[in-house]
Amino acid sequence: MLKREGTNVSVKIRHMNEKDIDAVLMVEKDAFSTPWTRQAFEAELTQNKFAYYFVLVNGETIIGYCGIWKVMDEAQITNIAILTEKRGHSYGELLLRYVMEWLKGHHVITLSLEVRASNLPAQSLYKKLGFVQAGVRKNYYADNQEDAWVMWVKLDDNNTSY
Repeated sequence: MLKREGTNVSVKIRHMNEKDIDAVLMVEKDAFSTPWTRQAFEAELTQNKFAYYFVLVNGETIIGYCGIWKVMDEAQITNIAILTEKRGHSYGELLLRYVMEWLKGHHVITLSLEVRASNLPAQSLYKKLGFVQAGVRKNYYADNQEDAWVMWVKLDDNNTSY
Protein backbone atom coordinates (compact mmCIF):
# COMPACT_ATOMS: atom_id res chain seq x y z
CA MET A 1 0.00 0.00 0.00
CA LEU A 2 1.37 3.40 -0.98
CA LYS A 3 0.30 6.71 0.50
CA ARG A 4 0.46 9.97 -1.38
CA GLU A 5 2.42 12.46 0.71
CA GLY A 6 0.28 14.88 2.67
CA THR A 7 -2.97 12.98 2.09
CA ASN A 8 -5.00 10.13 3.48
CA VAL A 9 -5.25 8.61 0.00
CA SER A 10 -3.96 5.05 -0.17
CA VAL A 11 -3.33 3.34 -3.46
CA LYS A 12 -1.59 0.16 -4.47
CA ILE A 13 0.34 -0.78 -7.54
CA ARG A 14 0.42 -4.38 -8.69
CA HIS A 15 1.02 -6.45 -11.80
CA MET A 16 -1.89 -6.39 -14.22
CA ASN A 17 -3.70 -9.65 -14.99
CA GLU A 18 -6.33 -10.65 -17.54
CA LYS A 19 -9.16 -9.91 -15.09
CA ASP A 20 -8.06 -6.26 -15.13
CA ILE A 21 -8.52 -5.76 -18.87
CA ASP A 22 -12.06 -4.31 -18.70
CA ALA A 23 -11.01 -1.67 -16.17
CA VAL A 24 -7.80 -0.90 -18.06
CA LEU A 25 -9.80 -0.49 -21.27
CA MET A 26 -11.89 2.16 -19.50
CA VAL A 27 -8.71 4.06 -18.60
CA GLU A 28 -7.36 3.52 -22.12
CA LYS A 29 -10.51 4.85 -23.82
CA ASP A 30 -10.60 7.81 -21.43
CA ALA A 31 -6.97 8.72 -22.07
CA PHE A 32 -6.27 8.07 -25.75
CA SER A 33 -7.93 9.06 -29.03
CA THR A 34 -6.86 5.75 -30.59
CA PRO A 35 -7.13 3.27 -27.72
CA TRP A 36 -5.69 -0.20 -27.77
CA THR A 37 -8.12 -3.09 -28.15
CA ARG A 38 -8.95 -5.90 -25.77
CA GLN A 39 -7.07 -8.25 -28.11
CA ALA A 40 -3.95 -6.07 -27.89
CA PHE A 41 -3.95 -6.22 -24.08
CA GLU A 42 -4.67 -9.95 -24.09
CA ALA A 43 -1.73 -10.53 -26.42
CA GLU A 44 0.55 -8.37 -24.29
CA LEU A 45 -0.35 -10.28 -21.14
CA THR A 46 -0.34 -13.80 -22.59
CA GLN A 47 2.02 -13.84 -25.57
CA ASN A 48 4.63 -11.09 -25.23
CA LYS A 49 7.41 -12.40 -23.01
CA PHE A 50 8.96 -8.91 -22.90
CA ALA A 51 5.79 -7.16 -21.66
CA TYR A 52 5.08 -6.15 -18.08
CA TYR A 53 1.97 -4.21 -17.06
CA PHE A 54 1.13 -2.56 -13.77
CA VAL A 55 -2.16 -1.16 -12.50
CA LEU A 56 -2.71 1.66 -10.01
CA VAL A 57 -5.63 0.78 -7.74
CA ASN A 58 -7.53 3.15 -5.46
CA GLY A 59 -9.79 1.07 -3.22
CA GLU A 60 -11.13 -1.50 -5.65
CA THR A 61 -10.95 0.78 -8.70
CA ILE A 62 -8.18 0.78 -11.28
CA ILE A 63 -7.43 4.44 -11.94
CA GLY A 64 -4.31 4.05 -14.04
CA TYR A 65 -1.87 1.66 -15.62
CA CYS A 66 1.57 1.47 -17.18
CA GLY A 67 2.92 -1.00 -19.69
CA ILE A 68 6.56 -1.63 -20.48
CA TRP A 69 8.61 -3.81 -22.76
CA LYS A 70 11.84 -4.96 -21.12
CA VAL A 71 14.58 -6.44 -23.26
CA MET A 72 17.83 -7.19 -21.47
CA ASP A 73 18.98 -3.89 -19.89
CA GLU A 74 16.64 -1.58 -21.82
CA ALA A 75 12.94 -0.87 -21.46
CA GLN A 76 10.30 1.13 -23.26
CA ILE A 77 7.02 2.41 -21.93
CA THR A 78 4.24 1.29 -24.24
CA ASN A 79 1.48 3.25 -22.51
CA ILE A 80 0.92 5.07 -19.27
CA ALA A 81 -2.42 6.59 -18.38
CA ILE A 82 -4.45 7.90 -15.46
CA LEU A 83 -8.22 8.45 -15.56
CA THR A 84 -8.96 12.07 -16.47
CA GLU A 85 -10.87 12.67 -13.23
CA LYS A 86 -7.84 11.53 -11.19
CA ARG A 87 -5.22 13.61 -13.01
CA GLY A 88 -3.48 16.49 -11.29
CA HIS A 89 -3.02 14.59 -8.02
CA SER A 90 0.45 13.10 -8.73
CA TYR A 91 -0.86 9.60 -9.47
CA GLY A 92 1.03 9.50 -12.77
CA GLU A 93 4.24 10.46 -11.03
CA LEU A 94 3.68 7.86 -8.32
CA LEU A 95 3.08 5.15 -10.91
CA LEU A 96 6.04 6.12 -13.08
CA ARG A 97 8.41 6.35 -10.11
CA TYR A 98 7.29 2.87 -9.03
CA VAL A 99 7.88 1.44 -12.50
CA MET A 100 11.30 3.10 -12.73
CA GLU A 101 12.32 1.59 -9.38
CA TRP A 102 10.99 -1.81 -10.43
CA LEU A 103 13.06 -1.60 -13.63
CA LYS A 104 16.19 -0.61 -11.70
CA GLY A 105 15.65 -3.66 -9.51
CA HIS A 106 15.53 -5.76 -12.67
CA HIS A 107 18.85 -4.40 -13.97
CA VAL A 108 17.44 -2.03 -16.58
CA ILE A 109 19.82 0.80 -17.46
CA THR A 110 17.78 2.94 -19.89
CA LEU A 111 14.09 3.64 -20.28
CA SER A 112 12.47 5.28 -23.29
CA LEU A 113 9.02 6.41 -24.38
CA GLU A 114 7.22 8.39 -27.04
CA VAL A 115 5.00 11.34 -26.14
CA ARG A 116 2.88 13.61 -28.29
CA ALA A 117 4.62 16.88 -29.11
CA SER A 118 1.52 18.68 -27.78
CA ASN A 119 1.30 16.79 -24.47
CA LEU A 120 3.02 19.37 -22.30
CA PRO A 121 1.80 17.99 -18.91
CA ALA A 122 3.28 14.55 -19.67
CA GLN A 123 6.51 16.06 -20.99
CA SER A 124 6.80 18.11 -17.79
CA LEU A 125 6.44 14.98 -15.66
CA TYR A 126 8.98 13.07 -17.71
CA LYS A 127 11.48 15.93 -17.50
CA LYS A 128 10.92 16.13 -13.73
CA LEU A 129 11.93 12.45 -13.51
CA GLY A 130 15.08 12.94 -15.58
CA PHE A 131 13.93 12.15 -19.10
CA VAL A 132 15.41 14.17 -21.96
CA GLN A 133 14.25 14.52 -25.54
CA ALA A 134 16.48 12.42 -27.76
CA GLY A 135 14.64 12.60 -31.06
CA VAL A 136 11.41 13.10 -32.95
CA ARG A 137 9.27 10.57 -34.80
CA LYS A 138 7.61 12.60 -37.54
CA ASN A 139 3.89 11.99 -38.12
CA TYR A 140 3.94 9.20 -35.51
CA TYR A 141 0.32 9.32 -34.37
CA ALA A 142 -2.16 7.85 -36.85
CA ASP A 143 -5.15 9.91 -35.71
CA ASN A 144 -3.68 13.30 -36.63
CA GLN A 145 -0.11 12.69 -37.87
CA GLU A 146 1.26 14.53 -34.84
CA ASP A 147 4.96 14.15 -34.12
CA ALA A 148 6.15 12.15 -31.14
CA TRP A 149 9.06 13.13 -28.97
CA VAL A 150 11.34 10.24 -28.12
CA MET A 151 12.49 10.66 -24.53
CA TRP A 152 15.09 8.67 -22.56
CA VAL A 153 16.30 8.42 -19.01
CA LYS A 154 19.25 6.56 -17.57
CA LEU A 155 18.16 4.53 -14.55
CA ASP A 156 21.13 4.71 -12.24
CA ASP A 157 21.40 5.90 -8.67
CA ASN A 158 22.15 9.41 -9.87
CA ASN A 159 19.22 9.40 -12.33
CA THR A 160 21.57 10.95 -14.88
CA SER A 161 19.87 11.79 -18.15
CA TYR A 162 20.67 9.70 -21.19
